[in-house]
Amino acid sequence: MIEKGRISSFQLALMLYPAILATAVLIVPAITGQQAGRDMWISPLWAALVGTLTVFVAHALHRRFPGQTVIQYSESLLGAVGGKVVGCLYVFFYLHMTGLIVREYGEFVMGTFFSRTPLFIVMVCMLLIAGFAVRGGLEVIGRLAELFTPVFVALLALSILLILSELEPMNMLPILEHGLAPSLKGALVPQGWMSEMFLMAFLLPYLADPENGRKSGLLTIGAITLTMVVGNLVTLWLFGDITPNLTYPMLSGVQYIDIAEFLQNVESIVMAIWVTGAFVKVAVFYYVLVLGTAQWLHLTDYRPLALPMGLLVLVFAMWSAPSFAKLVTHLGTSLPLYLTTMQTLLPLGLLLISALRGRRSPSSGLERADRAAGAAGSPAGSAGTR
Repeated sequence: MIEKGRISSFQLALMLYPAILATAVLIVPAITGQQAGRDMWISPLWAALVGTLTVFVAHALHRRFPGQTVIQYSESLLGAVGGKVVGCLYVFFYLHMTGLIVREYGEFVMGTFFSRTPLFIVMVCMLLIAGFAVRGGLEVIGRLAELFTPVFVALLALSILLILSELEPMNMLPILEHGLAPSLKGALVPQGWMSEMFLMAFLLPYLADPENGRKSGLLTIGAITLTMVVGNLVTLWLFGDITPNLTYPMLSGVQYIDIAEFLQNVESIVMAIWVTGAFVKVAVFYYVLVLGTAQWLHLTDYRPLALPMGLLVLVFAMWSAPSFAKLVTHLGTSLPLYLTTMQTLLPLGLLLISALRGRRSPSSGLERADRAAGAAGSPAGSAGTR
C-alpha cells in the first residue's frame, strides 16, 4: 500500500466530525433559515439521510474492494480509460473543494478579526501547516484530530452555555406552520455537507480495526446531526426571524455574552472554534487530495506531492470566487448539488455497477476461497490425522 500508517475507528470519527462541521457550524444556520424559517432545526434531520446513505455506500464499496480507495477500484469497475476519467474527476473535485475550504477559512479570519492582513497571507499560513501535517502521514493527522477535535467540541459547547440566559425558545413556534416543505427545502444545503462522509472511502483501507468502520461512520453522522440541530435551535432561539439575515449567526450570538459586566467580548472563542476545526478539515481534504493524486498517477509515495500540491490549492482558493458575496451565494445554491453528485450519487452508481457485474477485488475473492477451502478441508485433515 502507498500508505503504511494506520488509524483507529475512533480517530476516523474524530477526523470526519470537524471535516464536515468546521465550516457548516458557522454558515449553515443562516443559509438553512432562508429556506426553512422557524423549521430550520428540522432540516439537519432530513439531511442526515443523505449522510447515512453515503456511509453505507462507502462501506459497501470498501467491503467489495478491501484495501483500495475509489481511485483504485474505479479502474477495476470501469476499465483503464473509464477508471482514469472517474479518478481525474475525483482529483479535480478534491482540489477544488480544498481550495474552496481554504478560501472560506481565509475570508472569515480576514473579515472578522484580521481585516488588515492580506487574504493571501492567511491562506498560505493554513496551507503550510496543513501541508506539513499531510507530509507527516495519516497517523499524524489522526493524532492531531485527537488533540484538536475535543478542543473544537469543548469551545462550541462553552459558547452555547454562555448564551443560555439569552435564549427564547418561543421563537421556534409555531412548528411546521407551513408543513414539511420548508424544512425539506432547508435540507438541500446541509445534505451537501453530509455527503462529505464519503471521505471515509479514502480512509477505511487504513483502519487498524476495519470491522468498526461502518459503526464509526454512523456514530459520526449522529453526532454531526445532533450538533447541527442544537446549533440551529440556539441561533433560532436567540435571533428568531432575523437569523437568515446574519452571515455568521454563531459569531453574532457570542457577541451577546455579558456576564456581570466582567465576561465580555469573547469573540475569540469563535475564532478558536474556527481555527481548530478548519485545520482538521483542511488537513483531511488536503490528505485525500494528495493520496488520490498519487494513486491516480500510480506513484509509490504520496509525500513528495504534499507541499507542491499546496500551490495548486492556493490557486484554486484564489480563483474559487471573485468576492465573498459570490462565495456565499455559491455555498447556498450550486455547491450542495455538486457535493452530493460527486460524493453520494457517483459512488452509488459505482456500487450498482459492481453489484450488477458481481465484481469484487481479486484479493477479496482469493481470501474467501481460501477460507472456504480451509473450512471444507479441516474435518478431512483431522480425520486423516486420527
